[in-house]
Amino acid sequence: MKLASYLIDGHDQLAFLVDGMLYDCDLVNPELPNSMNVFLTYWDDMYPIAQKVDAAIKDGRLQKSNGVPVADLDLLAPVPFPASCRDGYAFRQHVAAARRNRGVPMIPEFDQYPIFYFTNHHSVQGPGKVTCMPDHFEKLDFELEAAIVICKNGRNIKAEEADDYIGGLMIMNDISARRLQMEEMLLNLGPAKGKDLSTVIGPCLVTLDELEAFEIPCKEGHTGKSWNLRMKCRVNGVQVSEGNLGDMDWTFAEIIERCAYGVNLFPGDVIGSGTVGTGCFLELNGTGKLNDSAYTEQWLQDGDNIELEIEGLGILSNHIVKDESNFSILARKK
Repeated sequence: MKLASYLIDGHDQLAFLVDGMLYDCDLVNPELPNSMNVFLTYWDDMYPIAQKVDAAIKDGRLQKSNGVPVADLDLLAPVPFPASCRDGYAFRQHVAAARRNRGVPMIPEFDQYPIFYFTNHHSVQGPGKVTCMPDHFEKLDFELEAAIVICKNGRNIKAEEADDYIGGLMIMNDISARRLQMEEMLLNLGPAKGKDLSTVIGPCLVTLDELEAFEIPCKEGHTGKSWNLRMKCRVNGVQVSEGNLGDMDWTFAEIIERCAYGVNLFPGDVIGSGTVGTGCFLELNGTGKLNDSAYTEQWLQDGDNIELEIEGLGILSNHIVKDESNFSILARKK
C-alpha cells in the first residue's frame, strides 16, 4: 500500500497512490481519515480498513473516476507534520569512507551501537522547490537515505519487536549546508544549523506489506528487517550516486531500540537511515580528491534538479532555488 499527502484548499489530504493516480482516503471510505497524522494515531484501527480499500482500488472494484493524476496535484511530505525527526548513521561504508577521506581511522564504536541526531521537524517537506539562503550554497549537499515513520506509541522497545512499530518506508534527502555544519561541529556540537534548512521525504509512504518481496536477512549479528532496494541519485539528469538499502549495517529496528530507550516514541516520529555509501557530495568529493589531486569538487547550485530513487519507494524530485535575500550569517562572524 502506498499513501501520499497533497495540498488542497490550504490543508493536507491523505490519499492512496495507485498506478499514478491519487484516491482520497475519506472519499473512497468514510471510515478513513483525511490526514496522515490521524491515520498514524489510530493505526491499528485504520490499517486493516485501508488494506481492503487499497485492494479494491487495485482490482477495479472501486471506480477509477475517483482518482486524480498525481502529476496534477501538489504533493506534500507523506507525513506533513512529523511529531519529531531523527536521523541515523547506519551505513558503515559511508562512515568509513568519510573518515578515510579526512585522514582518520574508522571509529570502533560504530560497530557497538547505532547513533542518531535530532533535526528540524518543522523543516520537513515533500517534492518541489527547496529555497536556500546565500550561506547554504557554501557547499550545499544532498544525502541519499531512506526513512521510516513510527505508527504506534512505544517506550523501551526491544529490537526484536521494533519492526511492528514501523508504519512504512519513504525516500529521504537530508539537505546539508556543509560549511555551516563543519564550522559548528568544530565546537563539538551538532550537526544542527547545517541541517536546519530542509529535510525532504516522499514521494509516498510505502507500507511493509508492499515490500515483502524485497526482504532479505539483515547482516550477521544484527536484528530486524532488511530490504534489497537499489538506491540512486541524479543531479540534472546525471547519476552521481548508487547504493542499496540492504547495505545498512544497523537496522531500523536497532535504531528504534536506541531511540526508545527511556523515551516515548509517538505516531508520526520520522527516523532516517543515514547516508548510503557514495550518497552525498561530501563523500564523493573527498574520495575524488584522495585519488586525484586535480579533482574538481561538485556541490548543489541554484537551479539544480535532484532526483533520489529507491526501488519500490519511487522517485523524490526537488529543485534548488536561491532566496531573494542576500542576508548572510557567515558574514557576521566575530
